[in-house]
Amino acid sequence: MTAAAEDRTLVLVRHAKAEAVGDDGDHERELTARGHRDARAAGLWLSEQGIGVDEVLCSTAARAQQTCEDMWNAGCSEADVHHDHRIYNAAPERLLTLVREADSDANVVMVVGHAPGIPALASMLADGEGSERAHDLMSQGFPTSGVAVLRFSGHWSDLALGVPRLDRFHVARGAH
Repeated sequence: MTAAAEDRTLVLVRHAKAEAVGDDGDHERELTARGHRDARAAGLWLSEQGIGVDEVLCSTAARAQQTCEDMWNAGCSEADVHHDHRIYNAAPERLLTLVREADSDANVVMVVGHAPGIPALASMLADGEGSERAHDLMSQGFPTSGVAVLRFSGHWSDLALGVPRLDRFHVARGAH
């Protein structure tokens, strides 16, 4: 049974702070100690906001997977996690295509990815709609551990530019 058109929440996360590119290459970069703290803070923030995630689409890059794992360990909800190589360095249009393929029963979908794709998608989707405060915060940049929460009514397959509204924007910074 598929869900009827209803309220949906899309959570776009830029992975947490990662180490510099080393001998293993960009894809294998891991989180720094600060990155782990920030990722846990992002998971805690989502939990405090009452945002339970049903499905996660996560880049296969080590730093994105570690961000996702740390978020869950900090109290973020249990969800079906799908690691997808197509998210790694994806353009916003590719990311939008992947979100449109999300499970129709999932009301809250989170994408953990990279800049510039994740910030560009958040900007393109919301296009000025939603919370003025959230837009003001996002306009200052979408750094690592940035979390954009967008909402719309409909099916994932119908998600289009300018349709959702930006509900919240948060940059997670863990205690040092």
